[in-house]
Amino acid sequence: MRANTVELQGRLAAREALRYSPAGIALLSASLQHESGQQEAGVQRKVEFEIAAVFAGPLAENANRVPLGAGLQLGGFLAPRRRSSKQLVLHVTEFELIEV
Repeated sequence: MRANTVELQGRLAAREALRYSPAGIALLSASLQHESGQQEAGVQRKVEFEIAAVFAGPLAENANRVPLGAGLQLGGFLAPRRRSSKQLVLHVTEFELIEV
């Protein structure tokens, strides 16, 4: 098995209403905005993107209380949006509020 881990800092740009799976697990879909400067081939590059994220269980309930625009340090993994989709979503397994 190969590693699939992501660490990312960004701002909570948007979120949908908290919902629950048929098994009763809290789920929260959100969008995160990231901006940074990265070194690539010896050149500084500005990186800006928005990524879809999903929080599950107690993390979803906690993330639902985070104000829009708040800075977050996130950890998680990437997975397809749906089984046959090529679009990726960040599944958050840990997060904390930070200043960005």
